Amino acid sequence: MSYKLIHGDCLERMKEIEDGSVDMVLTSPPYDNLRDYGKDFTGWGDHIWKPCLDQIYRTLKEGGVCVWIVADATIKGSETGTSFKQALYAKEIGFNLHDTMIYKKKGGGARGSNLCYWQNFDYMFIFSKGRPKSINLIKDKINKRAGFGGSASNGYARDGSRRVNKNVKKIQQLGRRENVWEVAAGNNTSDDKNDHPAVFPEKLAHDHIISWSNKGDTVLDPFMGSGTTGKMAKILNRDFIGIELDQGYFEIAKKRIDNVGRQEKLFKCLIF
Repeated sequence: MSYKLIHGDCLERMKEIEDGSVDMVLTSPPYDNLRDYGKDFTGWGDHIWKPCLDQIYRTLKEGGVCVWIVADATIKGSETGTSFKQALYAKEIGFNLHDTMIYKKKGGGARGSNLCYWQNFDYMFIFSKGRPKSINLIKDKINKRAGFGGSASNGYARDGSRRVNKNVKKIQQLGRRENVWEVAAGNNTSDDKNDHPAVFPEKLAHDHIISWSNKGDTVLDPFMGSGTTGKMAKILNRDFIGIELDQGYFEIAKKRIDNVGRQEKLFKCLIF
């Protein structure tokens, strides 16, 4: 497996990536300046996210998927709505909006004013370049009607008796999960704690990578941060390209990814 970590501005460094060479993008950009991302960061706006989405579309293979995790700040009593603007722009440049998912932060992370309900989620837009070529849906939702689903009627016979279809499919114990994922914020599997202001949950990265890519695929994170996407890509036998502007965060990411060993614990997921 190959791992290419790049220090610099993703808007410039992504130009070095060949057209159609990436299978999947998984990233959580520094949306709406809700965190301090270092001295080199000059602010979030369409001057960043528009060309970034353009470059992502160019570098993705046909059938590639971009998981774009964002949220909105509230300014002067109104949410910015930039998340929706980004989704609509992605559609304008050719992406399909394959799914609009929700990352619900388990055990904290709520924000907002006293004038509204606490906000405790981020959007996870699943952009695809055509139909996704890799769809490995996780199967871990408990079915309340597991077993045989009971008799299924094919109507009634002339004598009034009910016709029963004996070929009813058995309802499995576990079924496809829903698109609202509740994950503990920053709940990583190892002791590699760091000073990044918005640590990406390893569980979230893990589940998206197995959902939208296969072993040997190339995963890109243009806003690498502390390197969680790269760490999980390495554990899951994917190639990885990560770009990070801030030197301090780049060094954190490099250390975390370099330290990945075969003994790393994998999350248990069934897929189909």
